[in-house]
Order: sequence, then structure tokens, then C-alpha cells
Amino acid sequence: MELQNLVLIIISSSLVSNVVLSQFLGLCPFLGVSKKIETAAGMGGAVIFVITLASAVTGAIYNFILLPFQITYLQTIVFILVIAALVQFVEMFLKKFMVGLYQALGVYLPLITTNCAVLGVALNNVKYGYDIFTGVINGFATSLGFAVAIIILAGIREKIEENDIPLPFQGMPIVLITAGLMAIAFCGFSGLL
Repeated sequence: MELQNLVLIIISSSLVSNVVLSQFLGLCPFLGVSKKIETAAGMGGAVIFVITLASAVTGAIYNFILLPFQITYLQTIVFILVIAALVQFVEMFLKKFMVGLYQALGVYLPLITTNCAVLGVALNNVKYGYDIFTGVINGFATSLGFAVAIIILAGIREKIEENDIPLPFQGMPIVLITAGLMAIAFCGFSGLL
């Protein structure tokens, strides 16, 4: 694939069609883990790792097993199993080597398994007919867009805590309003393409 097309995929997947703010996939960890920048960055890194690796593994499984044996109807089940195994690997790694981040992510780390953004990327790679390399680039760019969005929201949430917010808007309502405004702002990136 041409370099120009790869750059287009990177910009499109990370900014224009941001998985959280445009496609509204992966909202649970986006809203749940974005209270502090450190935990948001940790979740973003875990999602980047899982989606990028899942894109490579699911692309290989689809192209070398499901497609030749004409069992593509099993793709969703197989992709979910691959994603679950990768998340278990990330969870074991963080539990052993990064205990603080593991505890900070809490229940949201295993939820990466059910994060529809991870499965959505794998299915989109098949839908768009990407080869394995292009699928990995798309997966990395998509997960990078997720990380950027969650870190920005975490930064805004940290600043919001210092403000005097009317009682009906405190907590999740102001977070949802902020996320909505971020989604509108990210729509401005559609003028790039």
C-alpha cells in the first residue's frame, strides 16, 4: 500500500473517525477511567497494545485460517477469543510488573475484553479488506485516537474538579457534556480529508 494511503488511514482512524468521539465505541473505559491523567494514559497504553496486537493476530487468523477454509462466519467468535486472551496477557503483565497501574485500572482492565472498540477494529479491518500490515496500522491509529481522547478528557476532568459546578451538573452529567463537546470539536478534523 502506498505511503500516502497509510498516512490517510492514520489520520482518518485516529482523528476524523475517532473510535470514541465519532463511532461511540469504547465508552465504558472512556468515561470510567478518565478521572486522572495517569490512569487514562495507562488505559490508553493498554488499549494501544491490545488493539494493535489484536489487529495483527485476527488479521492473520482471518487470512490464513478462516478465509482458506471458508469459515468466515466464525470470525466474530474467533476474534472475541483472541481479544480475551490478549487482555489476559496484559492483565498478568500489569499485575506482575506495574502493580500501581493494575490497581488503578481496577475492573476496567478486564473490560477491555468486552470493549467494543477492540472488536470493532478487528471487524472493520475485515470489512475494509485490509491486509495484515494495513490492519495493524489501522488498529494502531484507532487505538492512538482512543488514547488521545481519553487523556484529553482526563485532563479536562482534573480541571473541572477545581471549578464550582451547579449541583445538577456535578459528576457524570458534566463529564457527558464535556465528552459531547469534544465530539463536536473532533468533527472539525473532518475538514482535513
